[in-house]
Amino acid sequence: MKESVKETVKQVLTSYLELNKFRKTPERFTILEAVYSISGHFTLDELSEKLIKEYNFPVSRATLYNTLKLFMELRLVVRHRLQSTTRYEACYDNNSHSHQVCTICGKVMELKSPLVAKVVQQVQTKRFRKDGFSLYIYGVCSTCQAKMTRLSKAEQSKKQK
Repeated sequence: MKESVKETVKQVLTSYLELNKFRKTPERFTILEAVYSISGHFTLDELSEKLIKEYNFPVSRATLYNTLKLFMELRLVVRHRLQSTTRYEACYDNNSHSHQVCTICGKVMELKSPLVAKVVQQVQTKRFRKDGFSLYIYGVCSTCQAKMTRLSKAEQSKKQK
């Protein structure tokens, strides 16, 4: 993530905390730094592991959850509730995008689609200001397709014997 984006999100958090007379805790800023150093989607467990391994900064699950909730309110993080898991993503400079979600392994991949973004931008809304969008396209990734093909071929060869 660009350093300018990291500085901007720190300023957003600092301003919010000062304005609302909340404490500027090291936990909040370290978690924000960790979130914006992850490219793509992450789970609470992955974030916790990163904080321990790379920052030597263990925090409780409750602190992580509450801090991410605050970041979502500030529109610094977006939550994706997918099939079997909840994943998060830094979103300050990327409010509109699409995702490919494998229904077998759960892998999530971002999909750049300027045409979809343009269409959503052109959608007329009444008494509503659009800030961004997320689109989920469900299917089977190439890795899982290959595994399924190998299994199918193995079953067919067993039947022929």
